[in-house]
Order: sequence, then C-alpha cells, then structure tokens
Amino acid sequence: MRRSELTLFTSREPGSQDNETVRLAQRAGLIRQFGSGLYGFAPTGQRIRGRIIDHVDREMRAIGAREISLPQLNYSGLWEESGRWGEFGGEMFTFENRDGKRMCLAPSHEEGIVHLLTGTIRSYEDLPGLYYQISRKHRDDHARSGLLRTKEFTMKDAYSVHATADSLDEQYERVREAYIRIFEDLDIEFVIADAENNLMGGSASEEFLAVADTGSADLRRCSADGCRFGVTDESPQSGLEAGAECPECGGSLVATEGVEIGHIFKLGTRYSESMGLTVDLADGSRQDVLMASYGIGVDRLLYSLIEQHADDDGCRWSADGSGIVAPYAAAIIPLQYDDELAAVADYLYEDCGPDQTLLFDDPDQSIGERFAESDLLGIPYKIIVGNEFREGGEVELESRDGETEYVTVEKVPERI
Repeated sequence: MRRSELTLFTSREPGSQDNETVRLAQRAGLIRQFGSGLYGFAPTGQRIRGRIIDHVDREMRAIGAREISLPQLNYSGLWEESGRWGEFGGEMFTFENRDGKRMCLAPSHEEGIVHLLTGTIRSYEDLPGLYYQISRKHRDDHARSGLLRTKEFTMKDAYSVHATADSLDEQYERVREAYIRIFEDLDIEFVIADAENNLMGGSASEEFLAVADTGSADLRRCSADGCRFGVTDESPQSGLEAGAECPECGGSLVATEGVEIGHIFKLGTRYSESMGLTVDLADGSRQDVLMASYGIGVDRLLYSLIEQHADDDGCRWSADGSGIVAPYAAAIIPLQYDDELAAVADYLYEDCGPDQTLLFDDPDQSIGERFAESDLLGIPYKIIVGNEFREGGEVELESRDGETEYVTVEKVPERI
C-alpha cells in the first residue's frame, strides 16, 4: 500500500487506558474503543487479525477439520434442552424478539453443533467428525484489561463427535498438538494447565495460557527450559504456589500472570444425552455420541503477541516461519520521495508486492516520522533508499531488531 493512499490510525498520544498493551495497540492504530468491553479493528489491526485467523484456519484444515457456520442468534429452546439456559451467571445476552420469543447471543456453540448434526449423524460409521468455525462471540463479561475481557470477541471453536472413548482421546490429542504448533509458530511463550470444566461440563479440560506481565489469570509456571507445566486458581492443583516443585519435571514454579488463549474440553455425553444425539452401533443398540470441544481466542492471541514482544518503539512481530502476522513484510522508506529515489522506491514497491509492502511516499512526512511509524506498526524490515544508493547503488535493509545490511536493488525481494 502507498502511505499517501492509506488511512493509518496511528497516534502520538499515549492514550488513557490503564493497560499498557492496549495503549500501544491503540497508539499503533490497530484498535479503537467503542465503549466498555467493545473494540473495533482499524484496517491495519484487521490485517494482523486476519493473518492470525488464516494461520489457525490452516492448522485446523491440516488435521481434517471441516468448516461450518452456526448462527449467533439462538432461541432459548436449544439452551433449555441442554439445561444451560440461565446458567451463565448473567454473562449471556438474552432478550425477547418482536414475537415475544426468548432469544440469546450464543456465548458458545455446543448446543448448536448438536442441533446441526442431529438427524444426519445416525450410525457409528458416520463418526468420528471434527467441525470448526471462526466467528464472533458475545458474553456480557465484566469489561477489563482491554482485549482480554470484552463483550464481543473473535473465537475459533471446534467440536468433535465420536462413538468410542478411544476415538475421542485420539482426536483430543490431535487438536492439542495442533494448538501447540499454532502457538509455537506464532512465537508465543505459553504453558498448559489442567482446568475445571465448570459450565461446559464433561470429564476433563486443559487451558493454554500465554505468559504475561498483565494478564487475566494468576499463574504459577515451571521455570525450567522446555517445561510447559502451569497452574491457575481454577486448576485442580491450585494449591501449588510459587517455589513449589514442578510435578512434571522437578523444576521450580514461579508466579506470573497468564492470558487464556486456548481451552480444550472432553465433554463426554454431557450434551448428546440431554439433547438426544445418538447413533446406531454394529450390534443394533443405540448410544449417546461422545463429544469434545476446542476453543482459541483470536483477539487474545493478538494481545499476547504485543504483550510479549513489543518494545519501547512499538509493536514487534515474528519475521520468520509460518506464523508471520505483521501487517506488511517491509516498509520502503526513501530519504526523499522525489526524482531518482522515488523511481527506485516505486520499482521496489512493485517488485516486492504492493500488498506486502508499505511505501512511504507522502512528501509531508519527515524521515523521522516514517521511521517511527514503521517501528510503531512493527513492520519487520525497512528498505531505506538514500545516500548509499546514490553513492554505490545499494539500499539499506534494516530489521526491526536493528540489524543492517546493504544489498543491491535486485536482491531485495528475495531477502524479505
């Protein structure tokens, strides 16, 4: 994109948010608050969020998940059938429509997937199945910590159905490993903690928590390299405090905060039994379908990336591997956008790809403003067209971490 044609929502003002990570996201022009617990995403923020979604989507497809779309609006009947209507402690948005029918904005979709599959899944031969969607969710949560506790948010939720416990365990482990790959590729430091099922029901669950200075949960995690053991106040091992021995590797637990970025549940027959989702077995008998559910908080991933990698100059994003989420791969920054330097900058812009680069072509911006804006957005590379090109025909390629090299114009695309 050309800077002169792009509306960036960047700001020099520090913002009024108490949360430093949210202040930076606002100053970088990624988000804008619409009220307590409500945030909109500006074009640059949506590009980053879209890249995170694409990454999650690829991993889900890679393990055989099939994409679906379930309605956000639900009639109360589904939730009364499952027994969860009124069980969300005031967090479910409920209302009556013009016909006096009670409705809600679905905070999760266990009921929805059962309704979708009922009458279609009839035999054990139709199982197993794994279904997912990436959509907006709504919960009347107590708004706090910016993107961590909001009333509307983006979530990847998936559901698997099975005829046997062994099949459920195998799928659960496949999704668990996919989550680990997703978070590793995005370069997020995280732990895995046993958790209570609470409102979801079922027999077991695990939380994936990004390590944070400012998070949504008190966390004790193992300090040993390579160990991902963690415990929260909602874990069965909640009595383990900082300084205790890690039950997995013998290392020492340290206290920090965490951001819940993923949660997986073994639901068993919690929903199929109450809602009548059954299959015929080989011996002619019928059985309640076994289920599991799996969630990832997309907006919380964006928050965690900023929280863990930002520096004093702005956002930072991974520049390597399949988890690249930066809004642009490179910023093309001419010393002045005129004459020969402008021609070279335009050539690089086309050669590197207009959708992948941000060309600072606005003559009203100073060179300092161009550098500052590129760093604030966390663009991994600056392609600086200046005196080195005039004198020797090379451009300066500077990484977001400050490493610099000089390359010919022809070699720039392959380097970034």
